Amino acid sequence: MVPKISKLKVSEKARKLVFPEMLGSFVVGREEGNYNMGSDKRDESAGEELRTFELHGFALKHMIKDQTYDFDEELSVPQKANKNLGAIVHAIINDDNEKRSDLEHEISEKEINLEKLQRVASSGIPDGGSLRAKIWKLLLGYLPTSRDLWEKELTESRLKYAKLKEELLLNPSELSRRKDKSLRFLEHATSSDANEPLERYNISKEDHPLSLGKASIWHQYFEFSEISVQIDRDLQRTHPDLEFFSGDSPLSRKNRESMRNILLLFAKLNPVISYVQGMNEVLAPLYYVFSTDSNEHNTANLEADTFSCFVILMSGCVDHFCQQLDSSSVGIHSTLSNLSKFLKTNDEELWHHLEYKSKVEPQFYAFRWITLLLTQEFSLHHILRIWDTLLSNPFGLQDMLLRICCAMLICVKSKLLSGDFVDNLKLLQHFPELDVEHLLQIAQGVTVDTSFLSAV
Repeated sequence: MVPKISKLKVSEKARKLVFPEMLGSFVVGREEGNYNMGSDKRDESAGEELRTFELHGFALKHMIKDQTYDFDEELSVPQKANKNLGAIVHAIINDDNEKRSDLEHEISEKEINLEKLQRVASSGIPDGGSLRAKIWKLLLGYLPTSRDLWEKELTESRLKYAKLKEELLLNPSELSRRKDKSLRFLEHATSSDANEPLERYNISKEDHPLSLGKASIWHQYFEFSEISVQIDRDLQRTHPDLEFFSGDSPLSRKNRESMRNILLLFAKLNPVISYVQGMNEVLAPLYYVFSTDSNEHNTANLEADTFSCFVILMSGCVDHFCQQLDSSSVGIHSTLSNLSKFLKTNDEELWHHLEYKSKVEPQFYAFRWITLLLTQEFSLHHILRIWDTLLSNPFGLQDMLLRICCAMLICVKSKLLSGDFVDNLKLLQHFPELDVEHLLQIAQGVTVDTSFLSAV
């Protein structure tokens, strides 16, 4: 089933938001194919369907509801094939170890060379440990390139998040109780008569739960109750095959609660954008990666760090969620048009077939690809690999996103050329599994027409 993606209508003037340019600066817009194991030959020509067999998958063991996949047990192949496979896996492990060493060296420098880090990370960050979590924070600009500033920036950012959370997410009665408790403590500390009777505090009209005034803290609290319910529903549907997100364990419930806080706080800080269905899918990879950090202090601040990085990430794609911007230079129609130009430049035959013969326009399939950053088209471990490349692109996430979308079309070219409107629409709305590494190689080789590069 294709998930629903909502869009919010906002005015051109009201949409303008201030997103963090660096750590500690928060949003302030409140008011405003087949593989032969016995052969080394592989057909990787453009236009052929990619292999569904991917070697990197054997190194990943991800939790699925009620079971853990053990790829070693799933491999039932002849002894000769096992030997060939073993040699390949051994080479992959060595490559990952070398890459891990390079990345760890880069981020251990006092002044990190971001350009070099982007170049190495774009080829994929090895799984395990805190490596991906730390590098994504650097690539997003959440962590500064100067290591000496990390502790200061992280502390400031986390404190700001805690304050925002207390002000905007606490039930007003709990917030009033805390303030009242603090006030009583101060008065008791300064009082000379310890036996003085307790004073009764009056509740102002604005602070009454039944107050209809827009200035009432209760009115503002109830105003987001419908959004909160929608967020909870969407979070239940986020990666439903993964226990981490949708299970019934205490950890799963805690994860959903933290993600709910992030999405609701984003909505309150950005009332002109609020929450739009699909944002939960964009949030999920960030939250998952940062939860794998082996540093206990970082995992204790998982929610705060994820919120900051989510805001930074959304700053580059939020316009795609605004319906009134659809026809503007930054809207989704412009981006879809750029994708069409990418395809025409790189494979005019395929472009002509889609445009004039089968008449499958990009908005029928690529709207979801682009707005949700491909999170609905691939499994989570493939999403993480794709995002390594997306976040590492020195020309920006949107540039690489369009390259990958163009590569996805080229990878299924033969099927598209033989299909009609219905066949092609079904194929592109339910994109087949493929070799992600090969897909990204094609994406890196996509030629860009510089005449419209500035619009990407």
